[in-house]
Amino acid sequence: MVPTLFIRPQRRPAWRKRVSVHTKLRGLYVITDTKLIPRDRFVETVEAAVRGGATMVQLREKETPQEEVIRLGRELLAVTRRYGALLVINDHPSVAKAVGADGAHVGREDPPVNETRALLGPEAIIGASCYGDVTRAMAAEQAGADYVAFGTPFPSPTKTKRTDISLGIFREVKQHVKVPVFAIGGITIDNARQVIDAGADGIAVVSGVFAAADVEAAARVLAQLFA
Repeated sequence: MVPTLFIRPQRRPAWRKRVSVHTKLRGLYVITDTKLIPRDRFVETVEAAVRGGATMVQLREKETPQEEVIRLGRELLAVTRRYGALLVINDHPSVAKAVGADGAHVGREDPPVNETRALLGPEAIIGASCYGDVTRAMAAEQAGADYVAFGTPFPSPTKTKRTDISLGIFREVKQHVKVPVFAIGGITIDNARQVIDAGADGIAVVSGVFAAADVEAAARVLAQLFA
């Protein structure tokens, strides 16, 4: 494995300003899944989702060697920049730094938000999984998170160890934090409107987009819910 320490980070584009980036922290947020996206069509499939209207992509690779994640991340970064979308890396802030991604998404078993911020710098987008815990969301915001994610509101094929949450939690958490709140878990075209009406600023979707026969069309329908 190539040590992350010796991988030169790519420069962030000079035009990217933090305020303009924050305007994209709403709407459709797609998360990759190795079981749903064929490797030989990985980049083109994610591009279809972005073309359909996804404003942010999370590269989620739980078991892939780090150097391969970095390679994929750099390929996806070229796509997201082309369409003006954001790219964040799941779990590994050091990989996000090596890729030159817009930021990282961290959970309870990952480096904490404050350490992630220290590594990636003040302009990085940092998201935090908060499961069903409003107190965790408040702490994440205080530590420097740019958005928080709550799940899972619906049964999810990709979240087998799910934390059940009620839709009411979205309004509750928005009374305590100012950062955008995303809903994640089992969100589809059939139920997305429920979490949006409940107060979610955005929806994080895996199979609802990437398991669709037409990825771009599925993304477009979900993205248009925020139009």
